[in-house]
Amino acid sequence: MKAVMDNKGVRGRVLKLGDHVDTDLIYPGKYVTVVDPKEWASHALEGIDPGFPARITPNDVIVAGQNFGCGSSRSQAVSCLKYAGIGAVVAVSFARNFFRNSINQGLPVIECPEASQALAEGDPIFIDFQKGIIESQGQRFRFQPLPDFLMEILLSGGLVSYTKKFLQRKKDIEG
Repeated sequence: MKAVMDNKGVRGRVLKLGDHVDTDLIYPGKYVTVVDPKEWASHALEGIDPGFPARITPNDVIVAGQNFGCGSSRSQAVSCLKYAGIGAVVAVSFARNFFRNSINQGLPVIECPEASQALAEGDPIFIDFQKGIIESQGQRFRFQPLPDFLMEILLSGGLVSYTKKFLQRKKDIEG
């Protein structure tokens, strides 16, 4: 049930969380040996609410407070969200490792304190990554768009896919 991101952005609904949501709440450490992406998805945000994975629909957007993704740098915290269908995460701020892991895995992350404070659980949301705009119920919030090279990684589906495409283009050019 992966989310779908394209050049137009992501359209979904808000799943609201608070401040300091750490990686153990996002993906509990007792599952780090699991290798099946479907099972990763079934444990997304289980540390906050065991029923949370069942509430996620494709392209839902997590809207959170400060320091989202703090704690360990476990990449499964991003993987479980991506495979559960989360289309993006909007927060006041992100832990540095979580932010980078998200880009590397193709999960858009946006810092926008105004949207984080104003939006509520279940609100419809549209994020235009290129223009730096979040829209919901007649409200519009601006954020600093991600640089082109990061957007290219996201639109490729993550760093591995981006690198494969880059190397293929290079090979095609060099003959």
